[in-house]
Amino acid sequence: MRIGINVPYADSRPSSEMLEFVQAADRLGYDTVWVPEAYGWDAITILTQLACATPRIKLGTGIINVFSRSPALIGQTTAALDAISEGRFVLGLGTSGHQVVSGWHGVPFAKGVKRMQETAEIVRLVLRRERVQYEGEVFQLPMGLKLITHPLRDRVPIYFATLTPAGLRATGATADGWLGVFYSPEHFPKVVRPAIEEGAKAAGRDPSEVKVNTFQTVVVTDDLATGRDSVRPYLCLYIGGMGSREKNYYNRLFRSYGFEEEAARIQDLYLAKRRDEALAAVTDEMVDLVSIIGPVDTCRERLGELESSGLDEVALSLTVPGGDRREIHDALTALAPN
Repeated sequence: MRIGINVPYADSRPSSEMLEFVQAADRLGYDTVWVPEAYGWDAITILTQLACATPRIKLGTGIINVFSRSPALIGQTTAALDAISEGRFVLGLGTSGHQVVSGWHGVPFAKGVKRMQETAEIVRLVLRRERVQYEGEVFQLPMGLKLITHPLRDRVPIYFATLTPAGLRATGATADGWLGVFYSPEHFPKVVRPAIEEGAKAAGRDPSEVKVNTFQTVVVTDDLATGRDSVRPYLCLYIGGMGSREKNYYNRLFRSYGFEEEAARIQDLYLAKRRDEALAAVTDEMVDLVSIIGPVDTCRERLGELESSGLDEVALSLTVPGGDRREIHDALTALAPN
């Protein structure tokens, strides 16, 4: 199992610290650094900075949405970043949600899964320098233009961040890999993998062609209660308030894990703006299921369990209570793949 890292959405720490953290991960043998976007800094600018400051680690969008940029522009950007990084770029795509797509970008949030598949297909045309003549459900590109510049690689890995059954089937049919979140080794074989395999087989692919990766919260600490409390607000936000009552993919995921009543209560309280009560409704069992919390030896043992569950890659969202810079670097070193 390859071990990578991801960097936070927010700028709560100076950018110099983020850069130092990624450079240390590069030296320590971490596989990929994934940079998110949402409505913080754009991922492409940050990845360009990291490409120029590191020699080895792969660089992934984790993720960019398929609504705020055209497929051709994503193809151009992919070719450029892959050239700048000398072949280290990985393209992570997702649909995001109504709040970001419509509320932030002002774009209608519709046909997200189909749009993501068509975007990936068009990006691959761009990278192969074929004339982009495409007739899809979402995109119609009849002019037959092709990329003027010459990509370093004619195919860059494309990962889909999906959770819905339709999205998981699309991942199996089209993507090189799956980017997960709130991964449960216990539930993945029953809840997630079957849909990916179904999509792959329907497209005539071997399901093993689709690599399985997840973003994994890891809190290195001897104080389990404090570690759990540091994760609880993150789960509360996603289960309770990420999306509408009718379309909250994370809430549905936890329901599929067996937390039907808990997920419903967290959402009801969160949407009623009773945030403290919603936070208290996130149980220790829910936190422990999708997080790794404990001293270094425990964290390494739990990472081994993830590998045994069938993960090909994992991207650590690594923290320590209090956020001490030196302690974070010690944890990064202690969990390094080398």
